[in-house]
Amino acid sequence: MKTGRVGTIILGIALVASQAYAKDPLSRKMPDPPPAIPAPPPVVKMPLDLGLRETARVEIERAIKSSDPVSRANGVEALKTGVGASAAGLIETMLGDKDPLVRFASAMACGELRAKSARERLLKLTDDVDPNVQMAARFALHRLGDTRLSHDLEAFVQDPNPRIRANTVVALGLLGEKSAIPLLIPLQRDPAPAVRLQSYEALWRLGDQSGLNSLVAMSISRFPDDQIVAVLGLAAPRDQRVRQHVRGLLISDYEEVSLAAARAMGLLGSDEGYVIAGKAAVSQDPRQRALAAWALGAIRRSDTQPTLKKLLSDPEPQVRLAAATAVLSLR
Repeated sequence: MKTGRVGTIILGIALVASQAYAKDPLSRKMPDPPPAIPAPPPVVKMPLDLGLRETARVEIERAIKSSDPVSRANGVEALKTGVGASAAGLIETMLGDKDPLVRFASAMACGELRAKSARERLLKLTDDVDPNVQMAARFALHRLGDTRLSHDLEAFVQDPNPRIRANTVVALGLLGEKSAIPLLIPLQRDPAPAVRLQSYEALWRLGDQSGLNSLVAMSISRFPDDQIVAVLGLAAPRDQRVRQHVRGLLISDYEEVSLAAARAMGLLGSDEGYVIAGKAAVSQDPRQRALAAWALGAIRRSDTQPTLKKLLSDPEPQVRLAAATAVLSLR
């Protein structure tokens, strides 16, 4: 796959798109997929394999016990996504991790899960040595109803460090409060690509049209990485108005874009990417196998269990973790 730098925006395209879509950003049709989007087979309802689910839990626990902080942080994300509220206790223990990346991921997860029992630990993290962790703790406390330090988020979103700004933008989007829109709109012109990208998704989550405009523009970028970010961002609020637009990316010159679209369609309640994900599950490329697992997890068909079982024994850790998350997402 020939990819551009993650987060690169082609300003000309973005400007033209925002003007053309000023009234209805979805009125311009995506390059329509050929009529041959493979139709998903009929759903075969299967009982959830409890042994498979236990194997998935063991895989996630292996990740959070890893010596690699990135693996531990990914394990926290897997617990939040795959297990949900019942994993809050285990995630809380990760708030004391020695690495700030893991503490950050854990605090964000506690906020998203509204883990009330984590309140005291989160209060201690408001003075953490890492400002990203400080910000995440304030986000989580706000989600728990403690808004005494929430005003600080306005300062974090203006921090000189682009990583802190980008993470704060994500948090503001997840809070779901429209009062954050005036803070986010100027960040669409931020000098840091990551901040701009996160601002588009956050604004769209909050129902702001400018965020939708920018994501639509990104989805026709010449950079596949931009298209991946855009299609997932479009689906994040589960707004069905973007469904046909997202569907247009199921057939792409780039396998990873098609797989991201398959996952996005799953988030929107459609299994139209089922066959695309199933084929990628046996790809020689581990990134594609991982993306396939994420897509199948979003599609949530119980008859994906045989495929996910194979991916759970994949030689690559990131594939196994994605498959474990997917298995636990099945209902």
